[in-house]
Amino acid sequence: MSYFKYLYRCLLVTVFSAFVTPMASDAAEAMTFEAVVTKLKTPWSFGFLPDGGLLITELGGKLIHIGPNGGRSTIAGVPKSQTKGQGGLLDVLVPRDFEQRREIFLTFAKKQPNGEGTAVARGQLNVDAKRLSNVKVIFEISEGSSGGRHFGSRLVEANDGTLFVSVGDRGDRPSAQDLDRHNGSILRITRSGDPASGNPYLGRSDARDETWSFGHRNPQGMALDLEGLLWAVEHGAKGGDEVNQIEKGANYGWPVISYGQHYSGGKIGEGTSKAGMKQPAHYWDPSIAPSGMMIYSGKLWPKWRGHMFVGSLKFDYISVLCCSNLTETDQIKSNETKRVRDIREGPEGGIWFLSEDRGTLYRMRPTP
Repeated sequence: MSYFKYLYRCLLVTVFSAFVTPMASDAAEAMTFEAVVTKLKTPWSFGFLPDGGLLITELGGKLIHIGPNGGRSTIAGVPKSQTKGQGGLLDVLVPRDFEQRREIFLTFAKKQPNGEGTAVARGQLNVDAKRLSNVKVIFEISEGSSGGRHFGSRLVEANDGTLFVSVGDRGDRPSAQDLDRHNGSILRITRSGDPASGNPYLGRSDARDETWSFGHRNPQGMALDLEGLLWAVEHGAKGGDEVNQIEKGANYGWPVISYGQHYSGGKIGEGTSKAGMKQPAHYWDPSIAPSGMMIYSGKLWPKWRGHMFVGSLKFDYISVLCCSNLTETDQIKSNETKRVRDIREGPEGGIWFLSEDRGTLYRMRPTP
């Protein structure tokens, strides 16, 4: 029996009815929210397993497995993370070839000599033994720093099997413009953690080989669109949260340009534009604190094919951005959308999201 049928037949889900809060009236539809997994402690990310199971990370360091029949267990062998501020156990990636290799990837805040830094680990999942084996830290940023801010830490598997990794500036603003540091960058590495072939700064003495793009503040959402292009959402300061199409070698401007301002009210950098620095495809002002990003296939909602779905930690809704001009066309807002930390499309086309405040993984589907 599939995981989804089991949820229905055994009444393991709690069903809530809610509605889209529309900004464009023709997009309004009735929605049903199902609480699939509850009683989570500061959940950060989740991923789907081919057998119908799930993996969920909690910031405090736990990796939770939900079996196809709803059984719940904690996976041992997870690398030790530093739970400090925004740091801890962060993203989880189940790659496309999981059934053959049983490998998963995790990002986490790793203890380093000067503080903590974003790191990536690989391990083989043994569900029966409830354990990760052959765990190896395949990458960590070159220079950790104190303070629990801006780890970034989203993972995306590219179409060629390489991994994109987002890294925040760690609260050290100038580092995002320093090519000799990993801070404030989106990186591209192999599954072994090596710099990927074709990276724009490979072999340069003044830059890190892993860097794909730079000038980022804190990218906490990242996804491929239906054509395989990479997009990311990142936190601005006070205003200026951004959506960016990520291009090879591009500089996205932080902290030289921004549509936000410092929390003190002061001006950031040199203004909103500068030659050689990319403009955002969309920005929010006031900030919504975006986290998690999904670009929808249109399977259950054909009108949303290619639309971006982004969670808001600040205003407790899911932002829907139109694919054609990247304007916010809808806000999905309900009692369930409290601090949406991660959002993904499920195998059946449902829209799944983690509510950090409610400690719950929800599935959204059209009301029958």
